[in-house]
Amino acid sequence: MKNVENLFNTTITEIERMLNTKTVVGEPITVEGNTLIPLISVGFGFGAGGGEGTDPGKCAGTGGGTGGGGGVKPVALVIINKDGVRVEPIKSGTASVLEKIAETIGKATTGQSESAKSG
Repeated sequence: MKNVENLFNTTITEIERMLNTKTVVGEPITVEGNTLIPLISVGFGFGAGGGEGTDPGKCAGTGGGTGGGGGVKPVALVIINKDGVRVEPIKSGTASVLEKIAETIGKATTGQSESAKSG
């Protein structure tokens, strides 16, 4: 069981290392007077298990394992410019971050925002 405990502790340590504020709030990008800050959703899951056993007259057994998976997804952009601060959501599956950045720069240069278009 010591091996499973070591695997579990290593997994937890790596998850803690990955999760910090830079993971969910990206590095600011400045383009043409606009500062864009990506907001990211982070998800993960993991599991660990193990076993021990002996079968009289046969081999002794031990076992252990750990596994995990995760993903990141951009969810919004914080936009800071001379007009103020606003948050533009990134619709899941309909726009990549690069498309959203290009769209935002276009709006900023024309002075148009989502709220202005919908109102």
